[in-house]
Amino acid sequence: MKQHRKLARVVAGAAVAALVLTGCRGGGDDDSASGPGITEEACPDAVNEDNGCIYLGAISDLTKGPFAPLAVPITEAQKAFWDKVNQDGGVGGFDVNIDKYVADAEYNPEIHNKKYQEMRNDILALGQTLGSSQTLAILEDMKADNVIGVPASWNSAWDFEDQILQSGANYCFEAMNGVDWAVANRGVKGKVLAIHYPNDYGGDAAAGVEAAAKANNLDFKAIETATGQDNQAGAVAAVLKEKPSMLYITTGPAEMATILGGAAAQGWKGTVVGSSPTWNPALLQTEAAPALEAMYFQAGPWGPWGTESDGHAAMRDALADVDSPSDGYTAGWVWEYPLLAALKSAADMDGGITRENVVKAATELDSVDYEGMLPDEAFNQTGEPNDVAWRQSVISKVDKEAPTGVSIEQEMQAGPTAEGYDYTEPCFALG
Repeated sequence: MKQHRKLARVVAGAAVAALVLTGCRGGGDDDSASGPGITEEACPDAVNEDNGCIYLGAISDLTKGPFAPLAVPITEAQKAFWDKVNQDGGVGGFDVNIDKYVADAEYNPEIHNKKYQEMRNDILALGQTLGSSQTLAILEDMKADNVIGVPASWNSAWDFEDQILQSGANYCFEAMNGVDWAVANRGVKGKVLAIHYPNDYGGDAAAGVEAAAKANNLDFKAIETATGQDNQAGAVAAVLKEKPSMLYITTGPAEMATILGGAAAQGWKGTVVGSSPTWNPALLQTEAAPALEAMYFQAGPWGPWGTESDGHAAMRDALADVDSPSDGYTAGWVWEYPLLAALKSAADMDGGITRENVVKAATELDSVDYEGMLPDEAFNQTGEPNDVAWRQSVISKVDKEAPTGVSIEQEMQAGPTAEGYDYTEPCFALG
């Protein structure tokens, strides 16, 4: 158990009794299910009509926010993931439903909180909570409710929280690896400029850039920029003024392309590495496409859509009707594996699948079967973050022939900065 993880787990015996699930769907003799988010009744449109139903929530960015182009496929992939689980028989005598409680929070922490309040009594866990600041807005309530969540984000703070099931290297390590790679492979020297949203997502990545810049004897400067393509004139001006050898951008895809395209149109040349959420294959249809092909690389937690692994193949099979692949689908699929592992483990516990047992099961996971999309050891909740947090990531290049417009340039590895980083607290203080 991680000493730095903060999880309240004091539950009176009577409360446990009220929430247990027993019989063939748990560890006791009574074939009944009770507690938030789990019923003996079959799911709506159940695959297995004799199974009970587990309800998961998803709070995403589906319309107005900067990540809607990624969040829509993320959400669709998670629905497909659990449909496959149900097609395979479900978990512990239950099908899993992530369709009923889906909410659009527009990448707004206040709306995110509101949407959680509306579903908190009806779900077993959150199959998706998109955004770092957004998830922070509900984290204390999640703890009070014994609700675990799958983050649609990679914040270093999540490595210190039992309540959050993070997959892949966080923004901070991803950024360290991106800078180390660019120094070794792109001849970056002099100055690196981090351009990022003024929030926890941006701050976490910028902290990693700063650490790697220091380790590589680079000058470092950070510039905050607001959401929206029309708000990037200041960021473009900063690039032209600072004349960095490298940009590390942590925004949405549209903002990244606007910054890179705008600076390139005025003569700037260099290397651009973007945090994983900065890429969208639709960018290849924009005026920025030539600059992206020449200068942009994506730091990412795993291989893109076209990667060869059992998990990638299962995802592509489940989403065979998708006309325009996106690595939003890839992320949405990968993120669900730890929750599936926790549900399977909880099903074997005394009392079966309850909120409390799912939290306990998650904290005891020292590996997860990602079907090759990540190494099993990439997920480990049983030790201190400095010992067990996953530090490896990939670098992808723009590739117009690839299904999602990018293909791997450097396979998964950790650079020297991430390898040697003393990880005793989050890279960036949330709040």
